[in-house]
Amino acid sequence: MIHPSQAEIRHGRWCLVLAAVLWSLSGLGTRLLKNPGPLGLNEPALTPVQIAFFRALFAGLVMLPLVPFRQVAIRPIMPAMIVCFAVMNYLFISAITLGSAANAILLQNTAPFFVFAYSIFVLRERADTKSVIAITLGMLGMAVIVGGDGKLFDDGRFDVTLMAVGSGITYAGVILCLRHLRDQPSAWLSVQNNLGSAVCMSLAIMALHGIGFWIDWITTPTLRQIGFLMIFGGVQMALPYFLFARGLRFVNPQEAGAITLLEPLLNPVWAYLVSPETDTPTRSTWAGGALIIGALAYRYWPRPAKIKIQD
Repeated sequence: MIHPSQAEIRHGRWCLVLAAVLWSLSGLGTRLLKNPGPLGLNEPALTPVQIAFFRALFAGLVMLPLVPFRQVAIRPIMPAMIVCFAVMNYLFISAITLGSAANAILLQNTAPFFVFAYSIFVLRERADTKSVIAITLGMLGMAVIVGGDGKLFDDGRFDVTLMAVGSGITYAGVILCLRHLRDQPSAWLSVQNNLGSAVCMSLAIMALHGIGFWIDWITTPTLRQIGFLMIFGGVQMALPYFLFARGLRFVNPQEAGAITLLEPLLNPVWAYLVSPETDTPTRSTWAGGALIIGALAYRYWPRPAKIKIQD
């Protein structure tokens, strides 16, 4: 086994940081599509499944030209990864559209806990003490944000809460699959996940409602909405998953989970900028955010080198 160099590890960490920042724009994008505004993106109203479908479709198409097809391979675990990604995409967009952006993103980011548990108890990997403490503090921060104001069940919408938790579980499945496939080109994995997700959702709509409904469903968005969804899919979906898959080539999933805690910290900020009346950060959000920042600072703040004094 070839161990990554320090330069490669630093490169992987920066890829994960940038991926987390771009992922955090999901709340902003969905609010622009949901709320009235100068861009007029809320009419006609799009369902969560439509938003998830088009976001994934355009994300896959954006990445397609970057795939080095001579280097790709088909692995048995890939269908499981695509299914996990499709379910995660649908559940997350549904939760963030029907409920609060902060709750949806924070509950989805319980994924590092599931990844950590799987890595330790199933893969028998050695527990990194710093990552254990960082994940614990980060999960505590999430619990404070989600439950601190009595909104654990998203104002009575228990189904929305279950959607968000389900997106966290399937997100963990995606992380673990990407870790197993880290030798594959990042663009190839991103295209599989996004286009595969779009195909899965499209087939599900067709099977449940028929071809006629599917045609109306797929032709609902206006040209303005299509243009926005193209940008949304490329910048917020395609690029960060490409960076995330690349980062996992050099960074273990426990550390990757700690780094991407930046996403739930930033997501409520962008949502607030678009929809302050419904997404104003609460005191529990600030308190939980402080715990998340503290967890990241503890894990990644440079330690001064010890100086050995010789007599």
